[in-house]
Amino acid sequence: MTMPSETFECVVVGTGPAGMIAALALASRGVRTALVGPAPNMNDSRTTALMAASKDFLENIGIWAALEADFTALEKMRLIDGTTRLIRARETTFDAHELKLPAFGYNILNKNLNRGLEKLIGENCDVTFIEGSVTSVRSSPTEATLTLAGGQTLAAKLVVGADGRKSLVREAAGIDVDTWAYKQSALVMNLSHDLPHYNVSTEFHRETGPFTLVPLPGRESALVCVEAPDVAERLSRLDDETLARELEDIAHSVLGKFKVVSERQVYPMSGLKAKRLSGNRSVLVGEAAHAFPPIGAQGLNLSLRDIAVIADLAGKAKAHHQDPGGDDVLASYERQRWSDINSRTNAVDLLNRSLLTSALPIQVLRSIGLYTASTLGPVRRLLMREGIAPTFLLPRLMRRTAPTANSRA
Repeated sequence: MTMPSETFECVVVGTGPAGMIAALALASRGVRTALVGPAPNMNDSRTTALMAASKDFLENIGIWAALEADFTALEKMRLIDGTTRLIRARETTFDAHELKLPAFGYNILNKNLNRGLEKLIGENCDVTFIEGSVTSVRSSPTEATLTLAGGQTLAAKLVVGADGRKSLVREAAGIDVDTWAYKQSALVMNLSHDLPHYNVSTEFHRETGPFTLVPLPGRESALVCVEAPDVAERLSRLDDETLARELEDIAHSVLGKFKVVSERQVYPMSGLKAKRLSGNRSVLVGEAAHAFPPIGAQGLNLSLRDIAVIADLAGKAKAHHQDPGGDDVLASYERQRWSDINSRTNAVDLLNRSLLTSALPIQVLRSIGLYTASTLGPVRRLLMREGIAPTFLLPRLMRRTAPTANSRA
């Protein structure tokens, strides 16, 4: 533990993947950073899929090589209309090689990601990990002061709130949120299967929501099954063999026989969006700023775009002997992130609601859209690129031509 009243250039609050990556990204830009929160979760068997632009970002801040071995490439994305409605869309498969990419993204078990990030934090001399919880954040014209549960205080020019949906950093900054809920729950687990997945992510669009199988190493896949809350709870209480059989039926045995290989978890589907992204010498990243259903692998990828922007702004401020928590930096962060967060939140909400509606015009539009995507090359490539990341909003640190981790300017 550090001594009371230690001063840092930045304090990141939250030790999930977003918080740890934020601390490493700031350190890569030469910003001396403290990371505050509980010990990282090493028992989380859920998975995270990072898109190609997020992989480029991790390369640019110098940490991809240490994590790469635990990722499984997602080379193709297969969309299947699993509804029984009158108008059904044709099956569509997107191939990353059409974009001259080795993969759309890369999937990893959260416990492996957390383990790798914790090791990198421990090896980085510009990051100090302080295990504990923050009880208050106050700001003055020159710095922010954070008080921890044990009475220890930390001072910093900038605070990054990566402390989740119930963010104390957000509350301390007086930032309100919009929240909403769906009459759905996500049943999450990992499965083994008889047939190889060939690095293809398969998603069935169903009346209750998506049923998605995302590749893991070997003949295993992560499952996100969105159902009505009572159905999700019923499935979660089945014995392993009965549950595997029901899930295999839903998947039409595309991967052969299933076997449950992890605990099951059920999450009510809901969304959150902060009405502002900064204040009180603080900026919000990740689920402190935005949270939505696990659809389209958007969650952590959107969070990494938040992190790329604030790391770049803070690094530039330090290089030019300016205040990394000053009003101009906070305003620039707000301006650069607002459009992306709004558009992605609305897109995920629209996609989810389009699956739930039985309105015939919406069914027709979905069918036409997928037919167009499957038959017209330029449209396919545009959709694939924008699915990975919104090109016109991609932060500088996420581009392939971004400066290396050793660059401080």
